[in-house]
Amino acid sequence: MSQFQGTMDDFGMDTISLAGPLEAKLKAIREAGFGQVMLSARDVVGHPDGLDAAVRAVKQSGLRVTGFQVLRDFEGLSGHLHDYKIDIAKSMLEMCAALGSKVLLVCSSTSTHATQDLDHIAADLRKLAMLAVPLGIKVAFEGLSWGRTINEFTTAWDVVFRADVPNLGIGLDSFHMLAAKTPLDELEILDPEKIFLVQLADFMWQEIHSFEERMTTARHFRVFPGEGVHSEATADLVTRLYKLGYRGDYSFEVFNDDYQQLPLPTVAQRAWKSAQWLGEDVLRRSVPMPNQIRLRRARWDT
Repeated sequence: MSQFQGTMDDFGMDTISLAGPLEAKLKAIREAGFGQVMLSARDVVGHPDGLDAAVRAVKQSGLRVTGFQVLRDFEGLSGHLHDYKIDIAKSMLEMCAALGSKVLLVCSSTSTHATQDLDHIAADLRKLAMLAVPLGIKVAFEGLSWGRTINEFTTAWDVVFRADVPNLGIGLDSFHMLAAKTPLDELEILDPEKIFLVQLADFMWQEIHSFEERMTTARHFRVFPGEGVHSEATADLVTRLYKLGYRGDYSFEVFNDDYQQLPLPTVAQRAWKSAQWLGEDVLRRSVPMPNQIRLRRARWDT
């Protein structure tokens, strides 16, 4: 048995890090050693043989689906804009269910047409969560670091708390947390049972000076944890989450133009090396446990 087994089940890759067709991405992720994948809607709906073929490919890969992304600019709208986004959300939820994903990722709005009233935002998220209930899907709300109203995880948690529905929780993205410089001490306000997803990435420069630079870095220049200049902060984040009681999934969400020009196995192996660093070097060292550490509860408890 591999010394990393037990840890590695809790780490996965996002398909956005890889170039090529869906089947090739799934194969590279599986052969690198991962057991789960975060799916992008574009990878699924862009399949040349349609959605049903994409669903079959995912199921035949043997990979567990970490989550499905991403619903954008949903909350805070009114009138016909709100109705339009409800229709989009219903379609996203249907695809999420078809793929066997238990989590839909929702990013905070950047729209100037959206209200900044937190109670209104919470009400919209509550409505979305209720639409997800019959499908058995949890909604993970993530604060984009360039979001108009919600651009830190602390404010995202505020509206999740206000909405107060069991299947609505928070999604954490280390890139946005590092870019916004939100103090990690603020993690203590979170209920670990309401953290539905954690996405991890690093980047190569210390400072990001504007929302525009955050967007450019996030969409083109991320690297895997341990490859950038924020390794210590990323390790601190993962360690704090473990000590807080988080026992869920970690997905590498790494948008990188260079990786799109490399062979898929090369990129997947970089991600696997990152998972080994976090699981073996970081967590085993900082949270000593006998034998093998096990991040996830027994399957019958989840």
